[in-house]
Amino acid sequence: MKLNTLVKTNYPKLRVGRGIGSGKGKTSGRGVKGQKSRSGVAIKSFEGGQMPLYRRLPKRGFKKIGKKNIAILNLSDLTIFLKNKKIKIQDEISIKNLSEKKLIGKKYSKLKILGKGEVKEKLKITTDFISKSARSKIEKAGGSINVPKQKNI
Repeated sequence: MKLNTLVKTNYPKLRVGRGIGSGKGKTSGRGVKGQKSRSGVAIKSFEGGQMPLYRRLPKRGFKKIGKKNIAILNLSDLTIFLKNKKIKIQDEISIKNLSEKKLIGKKYSKLKILGKGEVKEKLKITTDFISKSARSKIEKAGGSINVPKQKNI
């Protein structure tokens, strides 16, 4: 005999509150009195007066309110842009020009140049922040860097 023939898989829906002989009559399996016997009860995270789990656990994470979106570019990225002719050597490299050419996203408001990679061309760069190594490599290649003064608030 097959196992499937012995086990009935589809049972009819249980109709509660239909008399004592049904097994779920009178109180319909809810017990007697109390909050859970009533309709419209939702006791999701209530733990009987005990401090609930979501309040016992420590808070995690932090969202900085004044977060500044800074686009970070290495010198190797700039050389790739030059190699692929996304930017020209005579063009000024700035946050405005890079976002217009869709090399960086619109969400960035400031630009930072880092010194990973090498530069052989004379580049004209306007940036908000620049590392010491990037500055020395660009100046060594004969390029110019313009960093506008930051306002201290």
